[in-house]
Amino acid sequence: QVQVVESGGGLVQAGGSLRVSCAVSGRTLNTYAMGWFRQAPGKEREFVAAISWSGGTTYYTDSVKGRFTISRDNAKNTVYLQMNSLKPEDTAVYYCAAALKYSTIVSGTGGVDYWGKGTLVTVSS
Repeated sequence: QVQVVESGGGLVQAGGSLRVSCAVSGRTLNTYAMGWFRQAPGKEREFVAAISWSGGTTYYTDSVKGRFTISRDNAKNTVYLQMNSLKPEDTAVYYCAAALKYSTIVSGTGGVDYWGKGTLVTVSS
C-alpha cells in the first residue's frame, strides 16, 4: 500500500554534489522512519543514513559523515539525501527505505518494511 520512488540520480564528477529525492505515496498516515541504503557493483547493500519521522534524529554510516545530509519534508511526503564532496567509491544504486520503527531501519536491511527501486549515482574521477 506504500510506494517509495527515488529520483535525482545521475553522473557527477568527484568533489561535486548531488541531491536525491524519495517520494512516498499511498497509505502515508503512519509515521515512518526513513532511510537511504546503497549497493555498489559486487558489494552488499549497505546502510547510509536514517531519519526519524520528526526529523529530530539522524544517523549516518561513518564513511559519509560530514559529507551527506538526510532531511525530510513531511508535508510533501518527501525525503532527501544531499551528497557533497562525492568520491568515486560513492558510486552505487541508492535505495530509499521506510520502516515503522526507527530502531529497525538503522539495524540494517532486515529492518526495512518498504523499498524503492533505486536510483543510480555515478561519480567519475
